Amino acid sequence: MSGHSKWHTIKHKKGALDAKRGKLFTKLIKEITVAARSGGSGDVVTNARLRKAVNDAKAANMPNDTIDRAIKRGTGELDGVNYEEISYEGYGPGGVAVMINVMTDNRNRTVSEIRHIFSKNGGNLGESGSVAWMFNKKGQIIVDGTVKGEDEMLELALEAGAEDMVNDGDSYQILTAPDDFHVVLDGIKKAGIEPLSAEVTMVPQNTIKLEGAAANQMLKLYDSLDDHDDVQNVSSNFEVDDDLLAGA
Repeated sequence: MSGHSKWHTIKHKKGALDAKRGKLFTKLIKEITVAARSGGSGDVVTNARLRKAVNDAKAANMPNDTIDRAIKRGTGELDGVNYEEISYEGYGPGGVAVMINVMTDNRNRTVSEIRHIFSKNGGNLGESGSVAWMFNKKGQIIVDGTVKGEDEMLELALEAGAEDMVNDGDSYQILTAPDDFHVVLDGIKKAGIEPLSAEVTMVPQNTIKLEGAAANQMLKLYDSLDDHDDVQNVSSNFEVDDDLLAGA
């Protein structure tokens, strides 16, 4: 699989910081609400997206009452905010491609704030379709590289229905078709393996290596976008050296 990068390492570390700051709860509540609404059911057995969202919330130690209220807001049993799912595309320092998925109750406010974040950090918001062609939508499951040997992990992943697996050296990146994501994730978990992260995301076909000021500025852009309350996910095709990732 071309376009492999270690930038998901940043996402994993950032997720841990978000959990400490309570920001993770905000994102998870939005995902639960939208998953319950878009999946047409508040039943985690029949609604795979909702099951994933609830499992993520429980892993983050979200109280059951909070989860239940988010589900009921999504199904309409409780009054709540009507979130809209939108994708934005843009360019970061060095011309790297950036894709952002948001959930917002005010489209005009969000796009204005996202545009400001780009311009403040050496990038610019692009038109719809400007960079999407550089990515493939994939299920991405990251597993600690010490859980199994590479051959054994690859066999397990393929048997579960994965398309491919890449060895980072310290972790395995398991890639799936979007429609197969939940089946593969369930298969990995049934084997007794708890992933470091798992999501349907935009995986770059190729990557751009950034160094020096451009690399540092791109990391700041990523942090600023991910810190925004409406942003659920950020995908990009940048590569930076491991020593910069260690300080990210």
